[in-house]
This record gives sequence, structure tokens and C-alpha cells, in this order.
Amino acid sequence: MEKLRALISVSDKTGIVELANGIVEAGGEIFSTGGTARHLTDHGIPVIDVTAYTGFPEMMDGRVKTLHPKIFGGILGRLELPEDRKSMQEQGMFPFQIVCVNLYPFRETISRADVTLDAAIENIDIGGPSLIRAAAKNHRYVAVLTDAAQYLEVLTELQATGSVSEGLRRRLMVAAFQHTASYDATIANFFQSRWDSAACSELPDERTIHLTLHHSLRHGENSHQLGGLYRDDSHTGPSVVTANQINGKQLSYNNILDMDAALAIVRLQTQPACSVIKHNNPCGAAIADTLRVACEHAFAGDPLSAFGSVVAFNREVDLETAKWLSETPNLFVEVLIAPSFADAAVAMLTTKPKWKTNVRLMAVGELSELGSSWEVRTVAGGALIQQADLLPDLRKNWKTVSQTPVPKNLLEELAFGWDMVRFVKSNAITLSKDLSLVGVGAGQMSRVDSVKIAIEKAGERSRGSVLASDAFFPFPDSIPLAAEAGIAAIIQPGGSVNDPEVIAAADQFGIPMIFTGRRQFKH
Repeated sequence: MEKLRALISVSDKTGIVELANGIVEAGGEIFSTGGTARHLTDHGIPVIDVTAYTGFPEMMDGRVKTLHPKIFGGILGRLELPEDRKSMQEQGMFPFQIVCVNLYPFRETISRADVTLDAAIENIDIGGPSLIRAAAKNHRYVAVLTDAAQYLEVLTELQATGSVSEGLRRRLMVAAFQHTASYDATIANFFQSRWDSAACSELPDERTIHLTLHHSLRHGENSHQLGGLYRDDSHTGPSVVTANQINGKQLSYNNILDMDAALAIVRLQTQPACSVIKHNNPCGAAIADTLRVACEHAFAGDPLSAFGSVVAFNREVDLETAKWLSETPNLFVEVLIAPSFADAAVAMLTTKPKWKTNVRLMAVGELSELGSSWEVRTVAGGALIQQADLLPDLRKNWKTVSQTPVPKNLLEELAFGWDMVRFVKSNAITLSKDLSLVGVGAGQMSRVDSVKIAIEKAGERSRGSVLASDAFFPFPDSIPLAAEAGIAAIIQPGGSVNDPEVIAAADQFGIPMIFTGRRQFKH
């Protein structure tokens, strides 16, 4: 039986001393390099230095150290083939049964706001991925470890049998190739975004996405479906995936979808903002001078629908906001997500008995980044990729098309309504008043039906409100409904062959109308 030999070269030293100790206790030898060798030696573990074994010194500040035939021959040798064994013996190569490697911290490096291209390049690992791939390829004889979470299972088998089982070696092999694929994808996507001037304006020929299971969910969209939350390893910046849960029970699949939709609304606002999401559509949203007022106005949009909602804020949740939430009768939410929560706010929110155990409080961090410039949605057999709708709408392109001019005091309200309607599922209509949503019509097959629903939701609050439509009105039939409801102004993209008839209807009722020139469908 071959002597147990392990090659260990890691950037992350977590658990490595325990692993190496276990290998030595199982009668094994440790071969190592540079900082890893020093770390193990400092902890009293005997190490054979790779340079002593290969007879070839480290060079170029460590860029070349393990890239040597005696290392790769020892990993790739097929021990059942006499010719491979003969070659190894002639060249003085030892077979390795364990290769433990993790890679330079490229992802952590590029996540720093001040990262330079030189620093990113220096953190591209070359030898590490080569060692991992070689060991994974020869998994029939070699166990390849790429994560500290794998060490205990390997040690348990070594202690029990003196070797690593075939089943575990196969699982480690799959994890190894997933690891290097993720690493390469992160590098490619980073430099494409930095160096390719067309990266955000032209479709890439290839788009590599690597997702890592963040955690399993109780179920998917429905209880009979499996579900899990996966992390996009190339994504940087705040997101629902990386949010810190500070209270409440486990998130559901639908909670996470609604959290993402709620954050999308508030993260673009410069004033204190609150959004209330139900089934991936806003049933309330508002901006105000204070977060508490924005919160109160957002819930007033549709209090009935707001029960069991997901709520997002773009400021730290303070004590005043928490007090309003906890003291308002018959108010219950599933999730509150914000950049952070004041300690006093957490204490206030978690004293309410039902909230203490059920309501999730999610701290996402400062909402300074908008995330990926591309959106990906899967379809059977492939995926749709599009630019994320992150570009600001330019007011200079807006055009008043009605004979009745738009009152200056309504321009901010129209801008707010136009901001909101982009987050409502098409066909989308919003009514807003005092910088708050008062009526929403979402996802109807007919635009006029969405208008009717929004007006019905708003009730008397529709009088003096502004109406925003995510796409053009195909017919003028919505305009009389708006006039009867007391709508003060309309903002829409325009672009229908029936625009002249729609404008004529607006003029008939004296309703100011703006064309933005940009459609904002959200399917």
C-alpha cells in the first residue's frame, strides 16, 4: 500500500492545521509551499518543502512554485498502469493521494471599492487551479479538497480506514470543477466589465454565471416544489442574498422575490422612501421628509392588501418608524428590509409578541450600488438576457402633448408616478398623490381594466392625483375614466397609432398629458 502523501497549498488557512495533524496521525506526509509550509511548521507539523522535493526554487515572487513535473506527475499518475509507475520511479516522483488547495482571494480583492487592476491581476491564481483540475481528473486515486467544510469528512474516513472512499472522491471531484468554473467566471466577468467598453451596451457572445447554494428553503413557490437561494459569485454590492437576518423565522421563496422587488423601488430614491410589496407588485410606496412619514403614507396606499406584505426602506429604520409600525393596530408584515436597524428600533419591533418570532428583519447594507448591468431570466432550453433598466429617465425628453399645460406643482408628482410605474407588472397603471401611491392596477390583459382597478383602489383619493401608464394607451377609452375620477394629469410613453385620438380626448377633458418617449414594461 502506498504511503499516504498530501500536497497542501492554501490562501485561507481555516482548519488547515487540524487537517494536516489528522493526515500525520494517519501516517501521512505533508508537502507544502511558502506561507502554508511556514504556517504548518509554526504549529509543530512536519512539512516537506516542495522546493526541496522538486529541486526547483520558487521564483517571480511565488508565481512559479508548484508548476513542476514532479508535482503534476505525482498527482496525475495512474497507479494501475505499469508504464506510469515506471515513469514516476525513473523521475523520482511520489504519488499524492490528497491535494488540498484553495485559491488566491480574487473575489474578495475585487469587492474592495479601491481595487486596482494590478491588484486584481496579482490575485489571479495560476498554479492552484491547475493543481485542482489535475487532482480532480485523477480522482480515481486522489482526493481533492477545495473548501474547509470538506476537511472533517475526509479526516473521519482517514481515521476509520486510512484512505478516502471512492464515493467521497467523486463528490470532491465535482465540487472541485465547480470551484474552478466559478473562479474563472468571476475573473472573466470582472475584466470584461472593466476593459470592454461595449460590455454594458452590447450583448456578450458568452455569459458565464456560476451560482452557489446559499441555503435551502422550506420549499419553492408552492409547498410541493423544492427551492433554494443561490448566490451569484460574480455579484458585488448589497443584495437580498447577502442581507443579514437579525430577527424572525426562515425566509420563504416568495419572501425573497418580494424583498428584491421592494428594494428595487426604494434604492433609487434620494429622499426617505418606503415601499410595500404584495405578490411582487407595490400596493403602497411613498417618499417624504422623514422615514416614519414615508412609512405611514406607503401603508395608507392600500391598507387591506398591505397585510402580510414585504416592506423596504432606503434609510436605517429609526425608533420613530419602528414605533409607528409596532403600535399601528391590525398591521402585520412578513419582512422588513432596510440598510440597517437602530438598536432601539429592533428592541421596539421585537416586543410585539407576534412579530418577535415571525417578522424577519433584514439588514442589507447601504444601497449605494445597483448591482449587475444585465438581467437574466431562464426559459425552457435557454435564457433571456437584457440590460437592466437602471438608466435614469431624462426629463428633458418629456413632451407636453396636450393643449392644457402641466402645472409646475405637479412635475415632482409626475416624476414620482413615473418612477413607481416601472416597478408594477404590465399592463401597469399607478395613481399617486402627495408623493404616495394611492392606486395601482397591475398585470391586466387590458390597459383599461388596469385603469379601472387603480381608480377603484384609490377611491376619493383619485381626485387631484396623477396617472402614470407604463406603455401607451392603445385607445382613448381610458381618458374619460380618468376625467370622471378627477385625475389631474397623465404621464405615459406615447407611441400608439392612436396617439392623436388619445391626445384629443385629454384635450376634451382638459387633462394635461406628458409623453416620455420611453416604455417601461415589466413582465
